[in-house]
Amino acid sequence: MAKRKNGAYPLYDRMPPVSSISHMLELKASDIPDKVAFRYRKGRDQTESKTYADVYLEVRKAAAWIEHNIGTKQHIAVIGENSYEWLIAFFAILGSGNVAAAIDKELPANEVAWMIGKADVTAAFVSKTYSDLVEGIDGLKVTTLKGLQTAAEAESEEYTLYKPERDEPASIFFTSGTSGRSKAVMLSHGNLASEITDVSKLFDPEDAESVLAVLPFHHTFGLNVAILMAYYYGVTIFLNKSLKNVQDDLKLAKPDVIMLVPMFIEVLYKKIQDGIKKSGKEKKVEKGIKFSNFLLKLGIDKRRKLFKDILDVFGGNLKYIISGGAFLDQSYIKTYHDFGIEILNGYGTTECSPCVTVNRNYHQKAGSVGMKVPGTEFRISADGEVQVKGPVTMLGYYNEPEATAEVLQDGWYSTGDLGRVDDEGFVFLTGRKKNLIILSNGENISPEELEQDFRLDPGVNEVLVYDRKNMIIAEIFPEEEFMGNTEYFNALMAKVNTGRPAYKQVAKVVLRTEDFIRNTSKKVVRYKNIPKEEE
Repeated sequence: MAKRKNGAYPLYDRMPPVSSISHMLELKASDIPDKVAFRYRKGRDQTESKTYADVYLEVRKAAAWIEHNIGTKQHIAVIGENSYEWLIAFFAILGSGNVAAAIDKELPANEVAWMIGKADVTAAFVSKTYSDLVEGIDGLKVTTLKGLQTAAEAESEEYTLYKPERDEPASIFFTSGTSGRSKAVMLSHGNLASEITDVSKLFDPEDAESVLAVLPFHHTFGLNVAILMAYYYGVTIFLNKSLKNVQDDLKLAKPDVIMLVPMFIEVLYKKIQDGIKKSGKEKKVEKGIKFSNFLLKLGIDKRRKLFKDILDVFGGNLKYIISGGAFLDQSYIKTYHDFGIEILNGYGTTECSPCVTVNRNYHQKAGSVGMKVPGTEFRISADGEVQVKGPVTMLGYYNEPEATAEVLQDGWYSTGDLGRVDDEGFVFLTGRKKNLIILSNGENISPEELEQDFRLDPGVNEVLVYDRKNMIIAEIFPEEEFMGNTEYFNALMAKVNTGRPAYKQVAKVVLRTEDFIRNTSKKVVRYKNIPKEEE
């Protein structure tokens, strides 16, 4: 099989645009009614399947029940583990003319209650496992996800889903809060529809039959990209209910495409490397990579045959991983590529529905987060901040006009990320504006730049770089076998400092014995981990 040359080519345009999620459900039920839309485990050893026609019917019936029992123009929460029932509830809330508030099941009850109050939620669909999160909230009408499914069976099949205007609010997603308290991001029906339609012009799953959905649905990447876009493509989506089942679900689903955050990519990478070491095949794999790369230069691709044992870890069919949500080092992209899996790095924010850039199937640039989504405008402010404008940009933060005005001006959303755009439209990120270290001599340093170099070392599990009294500190949580090895990390610091100007050099390494505080998305919460300066 010959490998296609990397370079510019026309946008994909094989599917009609949709105006809303309800429109997409109707379209797919008409075009591919009998194709399996969702597969998921039912019990330990069995799976259940739902066709595109099944989904459309169940959503209509659930939407009818919601309108008859809760009403319209309400804010309704969905809380629970990834499940088919969760998705039916979300779709039905939108399809009944209501607004869906997706809330993280891993949060403590007091935080869930705060979010429900913040978003003016009047009703909630909650999985039985997490029903205690909403106990005792005054005025909240609670129904279990299973209860909705059972009650909806009695509703008429003739219900017509609500047809919204593009600028009507559709959903509320809460930001992950790595630098402060979460905000309630209001996305419109047009935001969701544009995300699905426009991003698909950059990436095509080609002949993919299956996608494995592992990211949590309460995040825009996990729902809008991993579920809604996959649904738009018309593939079969295997729903992973629990991360402890990921390995088994990979073998069961045999996915062609997965959407992942970098943490998962890194964990799977380490499992592959551990497996190679335990089998004693390091030399064989190394030679295989050299031989494969030689063949690729001749236009011959034998990676799927040469590295079949490694690819079998992912079910055997995996071709693409779409990565987003955080920085991913280029070394991982190269290693997966060597084995025959293309990682397409993307970038987005909850406020932009979320995806605004992605590397294309056959047009990629090392170190870039990809090309801007068609219809979306990019510009770099005078102080280097990435700003985005387009149909994916949020309506605003719910009930926070001042916070909205701070980041959204004349349609331009200020992302808080620093970066640049090259002459081909590829976007490169260099750090977070709020994280910039500003020294007394006026020099600005992006801590992410230094952290990136530390993370490349096998002894580093996680690292944070910050400033203390005009001195740059690298605080490291080592891998287990490197715990307490001060000499090793001092040598690493010297290596990282090599070639850097004096003001960009790390002055001290601090070793941790416990992991950093993370949010439920597994991102390190910077403001909670950096020690406060002494008075």
